[in-house]
Amino acid sequence: MLQTLLARARADSPLWLPDLRAAFLHDPTSRPMTLRLTLHDGKQRDYPCAVPRWEGEEERRFVSEYFYACVYNILAACSGQELRLFFDTADAELCALADSLDDVFQLHAAKRHGYGKVINIAGRIARSFGGPAFRFARSDGHDYAPLPETPCQPPAPLDKALRALCRDAAGLALCGIDVGGTDIKLALSDGMRLLCTKEYDWNPAAYETVEEITEPILVLTRLMRCCLAAERGALPEAVRAALHAALDKAAPLSVMRGAVEAAEAYLGSEIRALDGVGLSFPDTVIDDRILGGETPKTYGMRQNEALDYETAFAKISELKDALLSLCRAGGRVHITNDGNMAAFTAAVEIAHREDAQLLREGVIAHSLGTDLGTGWLQADGTIPALPLEMYDLILDLGSFPSRAFAPEDLRSTRNENSGLAGVKRYMGQAAAYRLAQKLAPSLLDGFTENRNDLLCIQTGPQDLRKPCLEHLMREAEAGNAAACEVFRIIGGNLAIVARETEYLLRPAAKARFLFGRFIKRPAVFTLMDEGFRAGVEGLRLIPSDEGLASTPLMRALADMADVTVAQFGQAVGSIYFALT
Repeated sequence: MLQTLLARARADSPLWLPDLRAAFLHDPTSRPMTLRLTLHDGKQRDYPCAVPRWEGEEERRFVSEYFYACVYNILAACSGQELRLFFDTADAELCALADSLDDVFQLHAAKRHGYGKVINIAGRIARSFGGPAFRFARSDGHDYAPLPETPCQPPAPLDKALRALCRDAAGLALCGIDVGGTDIKLALSDGMRLLCTKEYDWNPAAYETVEEITEPILVLTRLMRCCLAAERGALPEAVRAALHAALDKAAPLSVMRGAVEAAEAYLGSEIRALDGVGLSFPDTVIDDRILGGETPKTYGMRQNEALDYETAFAKISELKDALLSLCRAGGRVHITNDGNMAAFTAAVEIAHREDAQLLREGVIAHSLGTDLGTGWLQADGTIPALPLEMYDLILDLGSFPSRAFAPEDLRSTRNENSGLAGVKRYMGQAAAYRLAQKLAPSLLDGFTENRNDLLCIQTGPQDLRKPCLEHLMREAEAGNAAACEVFRIIGGNLAIVARETEYLLRPAAKARFLFGRFIKRPAVFTLMDEGFRAGVEGLRLIPSDEGLASTPLMRALADMADVTVAQFGQAVGSIYFALT
């Protein structure tokens, strides 16, 4: 079997991890193993992971990579205090594989890369909550006993709680912020009125200091607060005009800062503070604390040797306090991962519809744009305290020729973030570029450049990443066969993510809600849905577009010109999240 798989990989064919795991579990010659994860809160989960027998060095390397991918994905999705391996400890090969984990995941290294990024995240979570450092452990398979089943209490109706949350927004001034990899989107409400939206393009992966990341978020929030004052008619016409100019999508940070400072100077202590801020941030967020630090958004900071990265990244956790300073006394600021915000936003809208029964099993949602965000709102309305770093999962253990390209090359299946062949190159805009180049290179004419012998999308002097994705979507909408196949394949890759999510999280929810730029055009979503349905059974993909709009604020967004629910839905959802 292994030689057949390796031949496919050499021919640049993918070898999907869920398929390999299923094949090895059903292979009677494979060696049984169970991985028991102890989460940061002390709860435990078991994962079956059969290990096939190998012959020769090439097969050993392949099986080892398969095993490391299984371990990596468990920790990327859930993190934890300990991963204990139950297997036949008389098997010398399995013992050697278990012994290699500390080195491969760099448990005792001062600086980590690749597989070690999940250990960095585990360490930051542990330090934040006073837990133990992560470790691998082993026990003999004869000592394994299944975990006891925990009886489930029926949760209170989630739709009623979410409808009450929306009613609480009446009479309050709230700001919702959706931070992405290529832009930040904001929405401002006063009571049940959606006053304005704002989009600001940025490139956080290139920023070398924490201030370059936090300052735009704070200036934009201050801009929203000033726009609230302008709505109340409390500003002179010149200042109001400056604020209007600052709301333009192309307005640079300097223009926004100048307008804000002029408005704040005029209003002084009379400025009306916000009642709350909800923030969707693309990183691991637990209890309003941004804790991950391994996403592409902080790549530039991680590469800045002049910084102590741990100290610098810890300053991002101060963002909540900085936002609270823009709120009235008793105001609220709540932060969550962008994927969790997508799940929460979908749930709030569904709660106001006739098919609210969809919430009985919770909500899984994805935000698909620069990267893939994944969120999980459980049936009781809680967001599990898990990293859910699904954008970096390892899915493909094949495609050897494509993997040989440097991670910075758009043709590579390896992420520049981790160096591993992760989801980023199979989902999101990087996947669209890679697939377009592979299927029809002419689709990228005018968008690429040779940068140090690497094929890249141009980012300077003009950033063409978003325009390139828009071009590919337009081509697909117009019926270009290769462009259509790009998005059909991405939908199929999302099905692989869904299958891996079933293994890692075992959610009851059978619907997957999709947010982000990829669903802006119905024709593109239709193509992705085709690929998704062909790749997984029993699940369905639901676009979070204008058809999802049910709450007063989301309906107001759907009625606005020049913006879409697909783009700004999570910013509006963040408004409601401020009140959680």
